[in-house]
Amino acid sequence: MEIILKKDVDRLGSQHDIVTVKSGFARNFLIPQGMAVAATPSAKKVVAEVIKQQSHKAAKAMEEATKIAAKLEGLSIKIGAKAGESGKIFGSVNSIQIADAIQAAGQTVDRKNIHISEDIIKELGSYEATIKLHKEVTATVKFEVVAD
Repeated sequence: MEIILKKDVDRLGSQHDIVTVKSGFARNFLIPQGMAVAATPSAKKVVAEVIKQQSHKAAKAMEEATKIAAKLEGLSIKIGAKAGESGKIFGSVNSIQIADAIQAAGQTVDRKNIHISEDIIKELGSYEATIKLHKEVTATVKFEVVAD
């Protein structure tokens, strides 16, 4: 079944994308949740017009995201955590702490767009996080977890 996404959906697509999914997934989840609409010919025309109008704004947003990505690529962050003698952390490091450290360095990033390469960080050391700034622009930030 072809649908038009009304919102960004992880692992499926971005807003205004026309994607093909199984009909049950569309009828039982995406459409009732307000994430998508059926891709009828009239809906496709409306989406094409909206995309045409938003292309200028999107170009500006992508340019700004590229500038922020350039600043973030060179950024090296240190996150302090309480740790035992063996190097294990009490608790774990998450995207909220990374977002706070980036904000302290002078950039603002939404914590929901931060994806840590490791599932759970529970030891001291160096790691990487990927930040999605735009649907086509991502930045990789290196951070180090150090003992307080």
